[in-house]
Amino acid sequence: MLKIAPEPSADARLFRTEATRGLAPIPVWEQGLPSATAEPWFQVSEDAMPLEGPAFDRHGNLLFLDIYGGRVLRLSPQRALSTVYTDATLRPTGLALHRDGRIFLAGVGDFQAGRIVAIDPDGRDARTIVPAMAGHVPDDLVFDRHGGFYFTDFRGTATCPTGGVYYVPPDQQTIQPVLPHMSAANGVALSPDGKVLWATEFGAGRLHRADLVDAARLAPFGSTVPYHFTGCAPDSMRADAEGNVYVAMFYQGRVLAFDPHGILIGQILLPGREHGHFLKCTSLAFVPGSPDVVIVSRDVPGGQGAMIFRARALAPGATLFSHQ
Repeated sequence: MLKIAPEPSADARLFRTEATRGLAPIPVWEQGLPSATAEPWFQVSEDAMPLEGPAFDRHGNLLFLDIYGGRVLRLSPQRALSTVYTDATLRPTGLALHRDGRIFLAGVGDFQAGRIVAIDPDGRDARTIVPAMAGHVPDDLVFDRHGGFYFTDFRGTATCPTGGVYYVPPDQQTIQPVLPHMSAANGVALSPDGKVLWATEFGAGRLHRADLVDAARLAPFGSTVPYHFTGCAPDSMRADAEGNVYVAMFYQGRVLAFDPHGILIGQILLPGREHGHFLKCTSLAFVPGSPDVVIVSRDVPGGQGAMIFRARALAPGATLFSHQ
C-alpha cells in the first residue's frame, strides 16, 4: 500500500526566486541582457495619468499626450508644462511632427472608430486627415522622408486579427494597407534609410520587420516576425541612427532594444519595477542629436503618479521628418 508523507519533501515544493517575484518578473532567458536603469526626469502628475506619444520639436519642447484627458501637453526646456490642444473625444495615443511644424495626432476614439487629425503648433486649425468613417482605430504614426506617414490600426484581438499598418501618401488622398491582419497593431517605426518598417502587435505579442520596395509594397520574402514577446505587451517603439529599435513594454516597466535584424540586445529598466511601480510604460522619444531617451509611464498600483524618465540608449536617435 502506498504511504503518503505528511508533507511534500523540499524537492516536491515549487518555489520562487528573487528573479521571479513581483508583478512583472523578467523572463529567465532575458535576465542576462545588458541593462540600464532609467532615472526620474519630470513628474507630470501625482495622479496615474496615462501618457503616450512623446516627441521633441525643433525648439527643444517635449510634446506628449494625456490619453483620456484628450490633451496635447508641451514641456519646455525650462520644465514649464502647458496644454496645447484638447479634444476628449479623440483620445490621442500617437503623435508625430511634420517638417512644417504641424502636429499629427492618432486617436483611438471610442475604440470602434478613431481619427487622425493635424493641428498647428499653437493648437489651432484642427483638420481631419483620416476620418472616423474610414473605420480604423489609429494608435501610432511615423512620417517617412517624403511626408507620407504610416499608422497602426489598433483593431482586433488575439483571435480576431483585424488591425494592421497602413500608409497615407503625402497628398493624403488614399489609405494603403501595408501589413494587414494584425491583432491590435500598436507601435510603428522606420529604419534610418526608410527601407525597413517595424511594428508591434499588442494582441499577439509579436515584433514585425518588413523590407520595403516602395512606401506600400513589401520586398519578396521581406516580412518576418523576428521576436515573440513574453507577457503583456509590446507598445510604442522608436529607432536609432544605427537601425536599432526600442520597444516600450506595457505592464512590464521596461524598454527592450533590438538590433537592425530584430535580435534582442539590451533593455532599459524603470526604477521600482521590481516592486510593481511604473509598469505601464507606453512610449519613448530620443532627444534630437543625442543617444538620450525619455520614457513615459504611470504607476497605477503604487501611487507615484505619472512620470517621465530619462536614460541613454545605444546610439543617437534616427533623424525624424520633423528635423530633416
